[in-house]
Order: sequence, then structure tokens, then C-alpha cells
Amino acid sequence: MKTVLVVGLGRFGRHMARKLIEEGNEVLAIDINEERADAAAEFIPNVQIGDTTNEAFIKSLGVNNFDFCVIAIGDNFQSALETCVLLKDLGGKYILARASRDVHKKLLLRNGADHVVYAEREMAERLAVKYGSKKIFDYIAMTEDYAIYEISLPSSWRGKTIQEQEVRSKYHINILATKKGEVIYPLPDAGHMFTEEETLVVFGHKDTVKALTK
Repeated sequence: MKTVLVVGLGRFGRHMARKLIEEGNEVLAIDINEERADAAAEFIPNVQIGDTTNEAFIKSLGVNNFDFCVIAIGDNFQSALETCVLLKDLGGKYILARASRDVHKKLLLRNGADHVVYAEREMAERLAVKYGSKKIFDYIAMTEDYAIYEISLPSSWRGKTIQEQEVRSKYHINILATKKGEVIYPLPDAGHMFTEEETLVVFGHKDTVKALTK
């Protein structure tokens, strides 16, 4: 279990806080807007109303006691930036922040954020990859160049084993699992024989996987 401070209870902040709690973590959520805070109190046990650009208020939270902080303020970048600076100055161990523009990301990283996410952009990219290809069914980016994909089985692989296809050396991907319907079979061994009804969960370079699924 981790202790987490979530600042901002718009859609991103609410979903983040709710999922963190579902995963067994202890969450304190903050929002300056009383209406949003009251609405979130239905599923977040610890909610406070407060201005996180106010140094005295931030000090009262005991920031250094949290394992990490989430800045989910989406409607006021100035407030997000000031909150980031104060959290870091007052002992924030790890700060995850949300941004909507490249320049915002740069400023947050320069002023205390340890990691910055583009919530809408990342989801849009994932859906574009997923629905833009007939042979890719899901996609999770790991870095700029590498990702995990669920892909259809190349027709030439049917009836052959992983070893026979020399998947790692020839195609430069790692097969993390095979999937039939909603059932996942993790870490298949070299003797696994590919069948027509299965899909593959693979890790590899984006260009490599793209070439494989053309």
C-alpha cells in the first residue's frame, strides 16, 4: 500500500484517485472547488477543500509523508505549476503531473515534476493505433519507440512453433503471451505451436511490429 496525494478532482483526478483506492492505496484528495470535492467524497474517503497554491495549506498536509503526489489540475496551468513547485520545495518525494501541451510538460519537468503525462493525448494515440489497423487489437506505449501490442497471428506462422519461426532473432520481438478469446496464456515456451484462433501479446519496437502487421 502507498499513500498518495491527488490534487485536482476533474475527470482525470477522480478516475486516478478511485483506481488508486481500488488497488488498496490510501488517498488524500484535494480540490479548490467545493462542488467537485463534495461529489468525489462519495467514493474517496479523505477529501479536503483547499488552495494548493497557498504555501501554508500545503505545509499543513505533510507532503513528505506521501509516497507520491499527483497533480491533476486541468483547467488552470498556472495553479498546476505553482502547486508543483510548492510540493517539491516542501518535500514531495515523487510528483506525477498532467499536461495538455508540450510547453506545459517542459515547464512542469523543470519545476519539480518527476513524470508528466498527456492523459487525452495518450488515450487518443492508443485508440488510433488500436482502431487504425486490422491486425492490432490493443497497444500500450512503454517509451517513444517501444510498446506492447496485441496482434493477429501472421498467417505464415500457423502450425509452426516459436522456435521454428525464430521469433526473437528473425523478427526482433518478444512474445509475452498468447490469447484465445478472453483467456491469456502467459510466457509461452519455445515449443509452443501457433494456432489460427489465437492472438499474440508482443513487446517490440514500433517499426518492427508495424512491419509485421502490414
